[in-house]
Amino acid sequence: MSKILIVDDESQIVKFLSISLKSQGYDIAIAQTGREAIAQVGLGNPDVVLLDLGLPDLDGQHVLQSIREFSQVPVIVLSVRNQESDKVKALDAGANDYVVKPFSVPELLARIRIQLRSTPISASSFECKGLSIHYAQRRVTYLGRDIRLSKKEYALLCCLSENPGSVMTQSQLMQRIWGKSHSDDTHYLRILVARLRARLGEDANQPSLIETLPGIGYRLISD
Repeated sequence: MSKILIVDDESQIVKFLSISLKSQGYDIAIAQTGREAIAQVGLGNPDVVLLDLGLPDLDGQHVLQSIREFSQVPVIVLSVRNQESDKVKALDAGANDYVVKPFSVPELLARIRIQLRSTPISASSFECKGLSIHYAQRRVTYLGRDIRLSKKEYALLCCLSENPGSVMTQSQLMQRIWGKSHSDDTHYLRILVARLRARLGEDANQPSLIETLPGIGYRLISD
């Protein structure tokens, strides 16, 4: 049974989430402050954390940064803050996903399932929706076709496959592929994504693999 840690100080939200998640067979833990959340991640080993940013003692962004100092547990931010800057800051700090309140339960459950089945890059291969990546052989196939990629195209695909379904910000991808000196040259990234989509035969207007979150980043669609 997967354990979900709900970090929120609003009793109605906690009750609503608890009932919804327990009905799906999840084990639930609750933290109503940032300090309690950090302690529970360290001691309770949750499988996914649902983190509100507006906590009574610590800002959720600070809680996220503290968690990332010792744990890579998947963190889904649930927040009323819908500004692009808040989303980018949380994702750059290590959040795996960002959901704006109010949200639908089916969507949240789908995002939790994505985090629970994410495949780490340390695996020998990756399989998702007809896409196969064999890391040791540096071989990519999609819908049975061998896909020949440049070094940077392959690096981009591998970055996205580390946490399928999770958002990677433009800044994260730029630093991983080009280094910190190019972290602001996002036009390079747009060109690279377009080239990768073309190699895969993807329609940018109706993507089946690589989703664009305008102004924020990209994610590999896995559900």
